Amino acid sequence: MTGTGASGAKSAVEWLVSVAPDPEACRWEWERNPHGVALLPAGRRWDVLILPAELGYPTLDVLTRLVDRPGPVLADFGDARMGFFVPPGTVTRWLGTGVRGAGAGTWIVVPYPGRTTGAVRWLVAPDGAGTLTDATLLELAMHEAAGRIGGSRETS
Repeated sequence: MTGTGASGAKSAVEWLVSVAPDPEACRWEWERNPHGVALLPAGRRWDVLILPAELGYPTLDVLTRLVDRPGPVLADFGDARMGFFVPPGTVTRWLGTGVRGAGAGTWIVVPYPGRTTGAVRWLVAPDGAGTLTDATLLELAMHEAAGRIGGSRETS
């Protein structure tokens, strides 16, 4: 996981809970929840594009070569899916086979920054400054990753 340190984790918590209907209640519950997760609404400060892990991990590899630090990225149970945090409104414009989106009107399970849970985990933790992955850059990285996956299957 790409971390942010103790002060970065505090900033990340503030940034994440800022979307909750009641940020104080969310923070209180989140910090005391033994599972270390909270349900937060998407579509306010971010949308989440959800990729199958077989495309998501190669896409993250490409992204980390293109930018110093991509936006937050989550992995779910058993690493089956990955969620890339992108600017709000992206989901309403996104067209892509096999990619699901969480935007306005949806909620996502989010782990507390800096804690490991069994349910979901940060591959790239929020930096607290609101850094998100540019959707166009993500799409380009997905195309490159898909091309690599397809090329490796043809040579097998």
